[in-house]
Amino acid sequence: MKNHLPVPARIVIASRESRLALWQAEHIQARLSELHPLSRVEILGMTTRGDQILDRPLSKIGGKGLFIKELEVAMQEGHADLAVHSLKDVPMEMPEGFSLTAIPARENPCDAFVSNKFDRLDALPADAVVGTSSLRREAILRAKYPQFRIEPLRGNLDTRLRKLDEGQFDAIILAAAGLIRLGLKARIKAILTPEQSLPAPGQGALGIEVLSCREDAIAAVAPLNDPDTAHCVCAERAFSRALGGSCQVPLGGFAILENGVLWLRGFVATPDGQQMVSGELRGMPEEAEAIGQRLAQQLREQGADAILASLASCQ
Repeated sequence: MKNHLPVPARIVIASRESRLALWQAEHIQARLSELHPLSRVEILGMTTRGDQILDRPLSKIGGKGLFIKELEVAMQEGHADLAVHSLKDVPMEMPEGFSLTAIPARENPCDAFVSNKFDRLDALPADAVVGTSSLRREAILRAKYPQFRIEPLRGNLDTRLRKLDEGQFDAIILAAAGLIRLGLKARIKAILTPEQSLPAPGQGALGIEVLSCREDAIAAVAPLNDPDTAHCVCAERAFSRALGGSCQVPLGGFAILENGVLWLRGFVATPDGQQMVSGELRGMPEEAEAIGQRLAQQLREQGADAILASLASCQ
């Protein structure tokens, strides 16, 4: 008979304190409580350095890791057992001693067009001010709509929407998943298809991070893993990792399963959208990591190295 590790009597989830982060933590809290009714599942709210610095673009202050470092310290010090992240905010290289143990089923992975005046991107006037926090979205917009003024948009989801409502922007581009999760789907004027705006690696998915040595915590969250989502995200993150993906690199990577086949699309660009190389690859889901690496190599052969070198020289 197989031995099962005992589930901790108390499970503490470390979370940022933004409304979206807390929704995500509460969602996992509810699922863990269903799975382990004898365990007390709690949330430890924390403010991270990424939440504190709001006057500069994320790419200028150290990248997405600023949102998770404090949560990892809480796990190391024994204050928390796991952390729940928006997977697109998790650096491609996990720090030693930590692992992404479970990736639940994905919400809508696409970008959303949000505006109070216009129904779609193509309806915006030539001098429209469009807000985004992402170099990926900025590169796509500058390539397709060079007439727009692209301005940085920081802050949590409510802050970004407030800035739009105050008239600072004609439109903003956000991840659809966050709006849907917070019951704000009505704010979405249009969902941008992957052909219009290829999503970021991991967009729409949650990642549950645990100390690699905590076998009890790993066992507790394992049932939350969705294999299809995990395969797709594995390919996306492998593609990004192989190209040095970070906040400083305008890069998109998105995979889906079609009839049992994994289809990965990816691109890398300069922030001004003037240079962009893209490609796609198909293979078996079990080969997700290799598919991501192969697509990255394919893009390198098309000129991605020159783009990456130009980005490195600007930092």
